[in-house]
Amino acid sequence: MTGTDSAPLRIMIVDDHTVVRAGLRALLEGEPGFEVVGETGDGSDAVGLAARLRPDVVLMDLRLTDSGRSPDGVDGIVATRRILAGTTGVRVVMLTSYGRTADVLRAVEAGALGYVLKAGPPEELFRAVRAAAAGGMALAPEAAAGVVGHAVERPGPVLSERETEVVRLLAEGHSNRAIASALFLAEATVKTHLVRIYRKLGTENRAATVSEAVRLGLIELA
Repeated sequence: MTGTDSAPLRIMIVDDHTVVRAGLRALLEGEPGFEVVGETGDGSDAVGLAARLRPDVVLMDLRLTDSGRSPDGVDGIVATRRILAGTTGVRVVMLTSYGRTADVLRAVEAGALGYVLKAGPPEELFRAVRAAAAGGMALAPEAAAGVVGHAVERPGPVLSERETEVVRLLAEGHSNRAIASALFLAEATVKTHLVRIYRKLGTENRAATVSEAVRLGLIELA
């Protein structure tokens, strides 16, 4: 789904500041192909709301506990994990004021497919939402620079040429079937490659695998 050629992309906003939510809603609803279907300022509520609304993309604030609205400690990272574990087909884009590398890595390891700074241009937000909806990944330039720069701190595992091709296609949002078709492989062979890649990179899901590969300098995001 692209949100332009067919039905609009259905977006849910999670941020503990009412003014920020109102601004995001106005911004997103002014962009063709987007529809805001719900919003909340609480991490626990976000999990249930996502299950009910089943949006295409959730815009998730990283630090929901800052304003005290989530006393149970459900911040953006925890909420993201719970949403992705309990509701299939939903993508998460992290929206925050912070561009620290550690925060970016935590977000992507939780399964977020995007990381956008609140102070960034609207086009970055729109691009991240569309990329996430398509299964791809989009990081704000500041966030991407930190992740890639982190890769030089220590040597990492080496992927084979075929494994690298698989990860590149993962980063583009392709399914196992699409990867198999692109590389002229059986789908079972792709699954075997993914098991080996996960083991080598120490990851557990597709988003974290792409993030780790970028961090290690094994691939570059377009």
